[in-house]
Amino acid sequence: MKVFLLKCLNAINSKENINNLSRIKSTVDDKDVIKIKPILDDCDAILIGAGCGLLYSAGLTYFGKRFEENFADFIEKYNMSDMYLGGYYPFDTEEEKWAYWSRHILINRYNKKVGKPYIDLLNLVKDKDYFVINTNANRQFQLAGFSQDKIFDPQGNYGLFQCKKACQDKLYDNEKIIKEMVKSEKDCKIPTHLVPKCPKCGGEMEVNIRRNNYFVQDNGWYESEKRYKKFIRDNRDRKIVFLELGVSITTPAIIKYPFWKMTEEFENAYYICINKGEGHIPREIEKKSIYVNSDIGDFLDRIKIFQS
Repeated sequence: MKVFLLKCLNAINSKENINNLSRIKSTVDDKDVIKIKPILDDCDAILIGAGCGLLYSAGLTYFGKRFEENFADFIEKYNMSDMYLGGYYPFDTEEEKWAYWSRHILINRYNKKVGKPYIDLLNLVKDKDYFVINTNANRQFQLAGFSQDKIFDPQGNYGLFQCKKACQDKLYDNEKIIKEMVKSEKDCKIPTHLVPKCPKCGGEMEVNIRRNNYFVQDNGWYESEKRYKKFIRDNRDRKIVFLELGVSITTPAIIKYPFWKMTEEFENAYYICINKGEGHIPREIEKKSIYVNSDIGDFLDRIKIFQS
């Protein structure tokens, strides 16, 4: 595996090899749809790998107009550039930190409808044996109606709190306190009595998203991981499609690299990558892969036309 991943890295970073990596197309090409549709129809199982590109396709961006409309006061006071970097801002106080995070969680976890691409995706795979590995913390798959037993969220969940120092493996639902924080926030601060504290050690709390080595993986996390691994074991000899949607090459270790490796190893596997402006296919798997340079939502809209 190490040798294969080194080849992948060299392929991505080498100017000499970059033109050999993928079949690049600039729009939703019906030839791609016509090729992909029978592959999905004929397969026995589909493993969906979802990154931020799928979230952005649903309109849930962390920058631009959506950020500016929801965080104008934080932008003015802290000169923030987007929601992602806002989560790493070195606030002076916990009251300021949770004023930001409560609003971030409210608009990205609680006060939003399910994005259309997620509904279209479910309609595409619902009659198949499928599983989802998802690196977004917004729980759009659950809102769309995907079975919780078929989803693995390895990077966490905006709807949960954990001890900042991981003194225990317990997670806490945060919906009620988040809404109280937002309601009580003033001048980019929340009241001190609403600052969350760990019920066990009394220390600071964090959102349960993977940021450092203190990320808490509770029993539910490990059970989801087991189901994910079992799905792969059960389907390694079947016709399995690795459907990668909007996964960035800057964070490839959780979805992209494993998908490439399993496509190479599994005899009956096929790799499909849909990602606007960012797609790479190693030469080792190019005969059993296709890259579509398209907005994911546009592609899902287009493939519906070809459904019987």
